[in-house]
Amino acid sequence: MSVDYEKLIDERSQVVFEAMEGRVPEEDMVRLHQAFDLARHAHADQKRKTGEPYILHPIAVATICAKELMLSTNPVIAAFLHDVVEDTDFTIDDIESRFGHDVAFLVRVVTKQKKDKYDESKQVDNYKQMLDSVQYDIRALLVKLADRLHNMRTLSSMLPDKQMKIAGETDYFYAPLANRLGLYNVKTELENLSLKFRCPHEYEDLTTMIARDEDLQRERLKKFCDEIRDTLSSHGINARVYIEYRKPYSLWRKMRKFGDDFNHLKYRHFTEVVFDAPEGKAEKDMVMRIYSILTDRFKEKPGGIANYIDSPKENGYQSYHVKLLASFGRWQEVHISSERMIRDSQLGCVASRNEDNIWQWIKKFRMVLRDIAARGQEGESFIEEVVRSFYNDDIMTFTPQGKPIVLPQRATVMDFAFEVHTELGLHAKYARINNQLLASVKTRLHRGDIVEVFTDPDIHPTDEWLDTALTYKARRAITNYLKQQPRPLYRRCPDCNPMPGEEVIGFKDSDGNITLHKRDCPIAIRLASQKGDNIVSVEFKPDDTLYPVTINIRAVDRYHLLIDLVDCITNDLNLSIDTLHSVSEDAIVTCSITFSVHSFTELQSIMRHISIIPGVDEVKRAID
Repeated sequence: MSVDYEKLIDERSQVVFEAMEGRVPEEDMVRLHQAFDLARHAHADQKRKTGEPYILHPIAVATICAKELMLSTNPVIAAFLHDVVEDTDFTIDDIESRFGHDVAFLVRVVTKQKKDKYDESKQVDNYKQMLDSVQYDIRALLVKLADRLHNMRTLSSMLPDKQMKIAGETDYFYAPLANRLGLYNVKTELENLSLKFRCPHEYEDLTTMIARDEDLQRERLKKFCDEIRDTLSSHGINARVYIEYRKPYSLWRKMRKFGDDFNHLKYRHFTEVVFDAPEGKAEKDMVMRIYSILTDRFKEKPGGIANYIDSPKENGYQSYHVKLLASFGRWQEVHISSERMIRDSQLGCVASRNEDNIWQWIKKFRMVLRDIAARGQEGESFIEEVVRSFYNDDIMTFTPQGKPIVLPQRATVMDFAFEVHTELGLHAKYARINNQLLASVKTRLHRGDIVEVFTDPDIHPTDEWLDTALTYKARRAITNYLKQQPRPLYRRCPDCNPMPGEEVIGFKDSDGNITLHKRDCPIAIRLASQKGDNIVSVEFKPDDTLYPVTINIRAVDRYHLLIDLVDCITNDLNLSIDTLHSVSEDAIVTCSITFSVHSFTELQSIMRHISIIPGVDEVKRAID
């Protein structure tokens, strides 16, 4: 049966116009019709992979912008025209002459630039072009997200390799960006469509298991909802109460995070309690009243509260989460939200908000983009640093003075310190968490932690700090510090780990870098036999650099032996012990001690001092 595409085009475009009517002036409606007419004319001879007229794609993107994202006139016009410059003979100048500079700017941002040679790759260049627009205007990204959403909805017409490319881009870049802009519905759909095309079997299995679980749980979950609804109604509160199952992608991510299978995964669904109330204090008062009523009726799980009303997520999400014990004996996650909170979680940065969390993030993100550009980072490192800055989920931690510090999940004390102040991070030594736990700077933080960071002026970043730092701000500060330090003349072989005072030899590589080896190092012997011309003489002198070493001690056990060992190292030799492990068996003590020295000569002196301690029979350096 043939499709009347002309009729279909008229019907679908009318959806856009109906969504905009009443929201925009009459003169803007005229401009919208003109934009559609131009796009229809420009794409008249083009088809999509499905065989449909190409104009159906711009109409779909404009529909998402107008109806789902509730954007204003110019972004919707840009949605109609977003592929005109890229795929037809019309130019940006044509767009500007007809619809003005603002529309031309939006179309330019979402138009992939054709180049004979890309600066990095076509994908990276396109990312950078879009992100550059964020420094001036967020609307272009919203149009691009609408474009990507429709492309994902119609991805089944593509070949598998093309599906993987587009789905990979979506999961890595576009879905986290939508999340950061507070567009929950867009983010969720992009994530799930990405999983569907990247891992179709896993997606299908999860979809089947969710459907089966819904069938099994339907009756008792309905009873739980009815009990909540009736309880609130008896107190004069009318609320929508319904069960929301988490989507396949969300469950897939939780299964990977916790190592659980589907059947052992907690909270596969949650119960939404939605009320209508004036925004502001009355809204929070209603949340607390509902919470009080429900916890009088149902047992509350200790520590099961997450208050996203007083402490919204950085993407603006607000709700009050509590875990209640249902009559069938299982804890149920309940979200208490106002209609306004639900609406804002769907529209994100497009919504009319009183709180400004999301705009603070956009401001911070713009600063990150400018900083990355100023540092001249390119290619993959540029994109990785950008994506790092719009991490998927965040936690709110606090200074002892109560100042909130928003960090990504899995962030550490080190990230916290740098977020508070760069100088605090550069000299962070240890922390106390929640006024009790003494913790290293590598300790992961959790939502609600109160963190007090202690510093030492002699503490400075090392290369290893980059393995701990997660946030862009921390990694930037550490990298900047390390770049300012003098570069070592040599690199040490990681297998033999030579130190000053030992017999060493150097090998120069093709880039001119010299790696030091002990002369008895098997790698050095092999290189000498194969690349003897690369051998260079080096003078490896001690300086302020410390080299970790471990010594093994064997002694006859006696009273005070361990104290004498520690006293010799810490007081007589003024060294800090990193680790100490001692075992006594049948009056024989074996002890392993790790500390740092400046040279092999210093190590030998230390070992001589220890060897004359009464009872010590043998002191030797542990083999690396």
